[in-house]
Amino acid sequence: MPIFRIFHIVYVAMAFALGTALRGLRLLPSSPPSSERFRLSLERLGTTFIKFGQSLSIRRDIVPDDYVVALQKLQDHVSAFPTSVAVQEIERGLGRPVAKMFAEFEETPLAAASVAQVHGARLRDGRSVIIKVRRPGLKRQINQDMRSLFWLARVAAVIISRLRHYQPLRIVTEIWTNLLKEIDFCREARSIRRFVTAFADWPTLKIPDVVDDLVSETVIVQERSHGLRIDDASLRSDGPRLAGIFVDAYLHQIFVLGVFHGDPHPGNLFVTGDGRICLHDFGIVGFLDRAMRRKLAAFAMAFVRQDADWLLEAAIDLGILGGELDRSEFRRGLVEIIGDYAALPLKDWSLAEAFLRVTRLGQAQNVFVPLDLLILMRAMFLAEHTVRILDPDFQLLEALQTKAPGVLEAAMKQADWATTLNRLRLDAADTARDLPSMLSTWVQQLAREGSGLGLTLHVRELKGLHEKLERSSNRFVLGLIASGLFVSGALLMETAGPRIFGEVPVFAAVAFALALWFTLRLLRAIARSGRL
Repeated sequence: MPIFRIFHIVYVAMAFALGTALRGLRLLPSSPPSSERFRLSLERLGTTFIKFGQSLSIRRDIVPDDYVVALQKLQDHVSAFPTSVAVQEIERGLGRPVAKMFAEFEETPLAAASVAQVHGARLRDGRSVIIKVRRPGLKRQINQDMRSLFWLARVAAVIISRLRHYQPLRIVTEIWTNLLKEIDFCREARSIRRFVTAFADWPTLKIPDVVDDLVSETVIVQERSHGLRIDDASLRSDGPRLAGIFVDAYLHQIFVLGVFHGDPHPGNLFVTGDGRICLHDFGIVGFLDRAMRRKLAAFAMAFVRQDADWLLEAAIDLGILGGELDRSEFRRGLVEIIGDYAALPLKDWSLAEAFLRVTRLGQAQNVFVPLDLLILMRAMFLAEHTVRILDPDFQLLEALQTKAPGVLEAAMKQADWATTLNRLRLDAADTARDLPSMLSTWVQQLAREGSGLGLTLHVRELKGLHEKLERSSNRFVLGLIASGLFVSGALLMETAGPRIFGEVPVFAAVAFALALWFTLRLLRAIARSGRL
């Protein structure tokens, strides 16, 4: 962990914090806003922190909106590294000389960014391709910087106790892990091939394929495609048709495939000469299993139908509301959200914004929304923005209502019931085969213990189970003591000895008083918890 790099990070962080404090005291001008100064601070710290900021912008559930907007503007365009270095990296990554792999190689880069730069080339079979080559030393730099950031986050959590609720170490670790995934081109190639296969029969969509045997962790060679950016003004007349294609493609990705392009901004979307939408850059991809897709469909339909109770259940099932829930309070919040949208024209409804607002309702209890749902939230915001560029009057919710039943039916048909039944049959056969040995073990245990079979129950991932059991057992014991004291008091009523008011024996009165005190404590505890 280079000490000078840590000092540099600390210096930039302290400059930002001091500037924010002085502006809060009005000792410095309020312009530019703190969100913009935070963005500029990250840009000064270089590639790792630019990517860190971009990753942090996904966390709309905990990052304020003005910071999200600023972080999304982080400049990812940097100067290109020398072509000779690019050639060395290509040859090191693919294990062959450039001259033997390509008939032509364009020395001037087509584009350069913080992670990689792109060169054009032509294969020996005549195909036009692009070569995406990672910046040399990038992985080492990310690991060094993220270790420094992890250490600083640990110190900050100790100094600023309020930060502990957000678990900054976990956030840093999550972003670190995903940065390493994003710069792994082997992983990106697998995602591209998955999308190519899934959309092979779609005449309206184009996914440039990866060239076989020309992929490594640091280099990826892909078919070259040409076209106009999807926000090009010349495409406005064709906007409604393109918007429909785009929405169909994303509904299919989310609800049928369970894997979706996580970064659909206009720079990654082109329209080819024959009118197809072309998707690029699969570094950020989200995954949704079948259960999550069903829950997400329930959330979308509850929102469309303006059903607050259904929306609450769907949000809890998805995991975007968690912790100790006051259901009545959350329901009031959901009713307010639904009421806000009811007053808007249907074309202005935003499923992404509603999803974010519901997520923020539970921010105090549940900081960690599942990562793939955060990527989905980002993708939905970008996708809705793209749809409105193409067709400002496009009614997204109406399209969802119309298309969702067919999409969900296709998702259900996708389930391989034959495979499921075969697996069930195999599991049953395995159990039947193991049953004699299991019975033998139980019989031997019974013979040893002589008092019956023991049952061990393993319960995993039930938050707070130990505390709840301890609290319940304490209440149970308290109830037993109170009951015992009432019984004892009743028996002591028949004994001789000093009496209060000439009628109640002193010891009986003490027993009744203690029993009443324990009973009141028990009732108070139950009243506070709201549950019997």
